[in-house]
Amino acid sequence: MSLLEIRNVTRRFGDFTAVDRVSLSIEAGEFFTLLGPSGCGKTTLLRMIAGFDLPDGGSIFLNGTDLADRPPEDRPVRTVFQSYALFPHMTVEGNVAFPLKMAKTPAAAIPTKVAAALEDVRLVGFGKRYPNELSGGQKQRVAIARALVTHPTVLLLDEPLAALDAKLREEMQIELINLQKEVGITFVYVTHDQTEALALSHRIAVMNTGHVEQEDEPSRIYGFPRTRFVADFIGASNLLAGAIVGAAPAGVIVRAGALELRSTGPTPAGALTVTVLIRPERIRLTAAPPHGADVNRLAVRVADVVYLGEDLQVLLDLDGGPTLTASLKATSAEKDWAPGTALTACIAPDDVRLLPAPEAVTP
Repeated sequence: MSLLEIRNVTRRFGDFTAVDRVSLSIEAGEFFTLLGPSGCGKTTLLRMIAGFDLPDGGSIFLNGTDLADRPPEDRPVRTVFQSYALFPHMTVEGNVAFPLKMAKTPAAAIPTKVAAALEDVRLVGFGKRYPNELSGGQKQRVAIARALVTHPTVLLLDEPLAALDAKLREEMQIELINLQKEVGITFVYVTHDQTEALALSHRIAVMNTGHVEQEDEPSRIYGFPRTRFVADFIGASNLLAGAIVGAAPAGVIVRAGALELRSTGPTPAGALTVTVLIRPERIRLTAAPPHGADVNRLAVRVADVVYLGEDLQVLLDLDGGPTLTASLKATSAEKDWAPGTALTACIAPDDVRLLPAPEAVTP
């Protein structure tokens, strides 16, 4: 049995269903992320695990024990909130010691436990400071130390990096990865940031309108999305409405408007209408058409080039076809491509992913 079992859990607020029959299994020592847009149900689900909210249906089991009748303070679970929720009148040591005092830990044991927790989050020497004397990243680490000091079975993190600037957020991502490895505690992490989820997680559950659209490893979520929503939400995408019009060696021919492409990836069972997914970084651009390569070749013209430092986004016009976006590493020549420049776009058949058309997707 998995460490944390969420079985067919539902939560309603009046006529609105925030979480609808969600089932998940989370393993011991796993960094598991609930990812989705605002209002998808991820925070509501986290609150039910913590015990701050109760499901209208279904069950939540931790180590085989049903948590239904256990209040938050009796669950071996701790939560780190986006706001950090530090006590401003207490020092760092006081904030970290607070849950130990609430648990009636012997007073003599508290300083050692607090010191160990601060060492875990690399805040040795900060114990006498107050929250208003700390940076955002330091406050976040105090909140994590306070949550970890009682050695919970599961640590819940609700958008803990959202208030940080971009550079500090990247630094804290690395710290969270290392911390989770060191302490070995199961992390259940909520975020709307796809890049953050891909960087941190062992597995991701992508949520939408109260449902789990896909649960998988980050590389599978990105490389093999199962629905149009997942493909569009995770990473940049070229998404085209298409139809399967024939067979091809080891694959099928799909038409999207006037565009015809060969795909050798998985095909939705029984589908004739599909969504075509092409990731921008999988499009190779060349001034001269390649010979003998087993690729889809498209005659395109540059519509615009967006310079992003190390990368370029190139907007491409196709005669009689949809507009595509290609992403590539910047070179001096490519930065100077002018609108109207004629190129050949090359796309491997395995990089033409076929997903169910939106009307074919059911929760």
